[in-house]
Amino acid sequence: MSHQQQFEALVAVLKAAISPTEHFTLAYDAEASDFIRFNHGQVRQAGSVQQVIATFKLIDDGRHANLELTLSGDAETDQQRLVDALQQLRETLPSLARDPYLLPNTTAWQSSNVQDLPLPDSARVVEQISELAGDLDLVGFYAAGPLYRGFASSWGALGWHQANSFNFDWSLFHENGQAVKANYAGHHWSDEAFVQRFQQAREQLEFLGRPLHALKPGQYRAYLAPAALDEVIGMLTWGGFSAQSLASKRSPLQRLYDGETPFSPLVNFDEKVSGSLSPAFSREGYPRKDLKLIVDGQARDRLVDSSSAAEYGLPANGADYGEGPSALSIAGGSLELDQILARLGTGLYISNLWYLNFSDRAAARLTGMTRFATFWVEEGKIVAPVSTMRFDDSAYSLLGSALEDLTRERELILQSSTYSQRQTGSIQLPGALISRLTLTL
Repeated sequence: MSHQQQFEALVAVLKAAISPTEHFTLAYDAEASDFIRFNHGQVRQAGSVQQVIATFKLIDDGRHANLELTLSGDAETDQQRLVDALQQLRETLPSLARDPYLLPNTTAWQSSNVQDLPLPDSARVVEQISELAGDLDLVGFYAAGPLYRGFASSWGALGWHQANSFNFDWSLFHENGQAVKANYAGHHWSDEAFVQRFQQAREQLEFLGRPLHALKPGQYRAYLAPAALDEVIGMLTWGGFSAQSLASKRSPLQRLYDGETPFSPLVNFDEKVSGSLSPAFSREGYPRKDLKLIVDGQARDRLVDSSSAAEYGLPANGADYGEGPSALSIAGGSLELDQILARLGTGLYISNLWYLNFSDRAAARLTGMTRFATFWVEEGKIVAPVSTMRFDDSAYSLLGSALEDLTRERELILQSSTYSQRQTGSIQLPGALISRLTLTL
């Protein structure tokens, strides 16, 4: 029995078992993943995981409760578990208060999207990684395989999604302890693209052997590689586009959405569900469509889940709990990759940032540290690695007044978390050339 058949069989069981006053939603999360860990360029741990998690919500008279089940794959056993869960939730609901913000989607919609591009054989990937690493000190983690998502409701909604993806995070360590971090991810493996990404990391590794260049606190020209810019964007998505956060004036992008402080006209953010690895429906049962979050530096759409829709009288648009983007697409600019150093001139080439936090949330002001391969560049040439520095700057500068250009080529970065399960979230974004970045210590 395929995953889709298993899911639809569970839905049929629930439809037959509920009473006339009851309603349900059922979310289905499954994966078949290979996990391979590297250390010193060699495979140190390898394994495969197959798991299915079903989240069942029972609704009756404005009351609702959830129960999460780990399924075995045996149809009879799993169907009985679901029937037992139904009885457990029935016994729980009378003790709960009615939820004034409960707004289930009662539309009978259908959605199906299967992206089953063949993934490379993991053994071949290991062979290629080992060949490229040679005697380098490579530490990395490779995860790949199909992800399945399903949703159904007693109102007739039925959604199915499959996406095959891979994600390889790795670091190359210099004998002095410094490292270059790199990533290659997507749903179509290209040997050429991977080799190019690996060679770039290897070239940067050679510069780490030079004496460190010490910088004083101040403002410097900087290039933020996609991985570094991703850290900045990741902070802004913590409530930045959330209807609830914006309504309660707690969004880090409040000034942008209030029309007080725009970003650069170069900045365009889309929640681009179509063609992404993310399903076209939410776990709440609302269809998702492409949204334009920022257009030419101006705020447009916001992410609205069912609770915000009920509380603020807004139309729900498929956002999940937390109202964060899961298929973010940031438009590129005109900067070619081979012109980055020349356009930077003299300044910082920053590959990664880490430990970011808000120093002033209302002003979208961020602080964090440079990490791994950060280089000092003079007259368009890398001179030396730079000691770890702390930055403190506003997104309204980094993506606004100080933004000079964005790279034409963009990088796809997948959510790499494997806690509980692999994720379908992604961001596709360029690198950014910044006229001034404030370093504080």
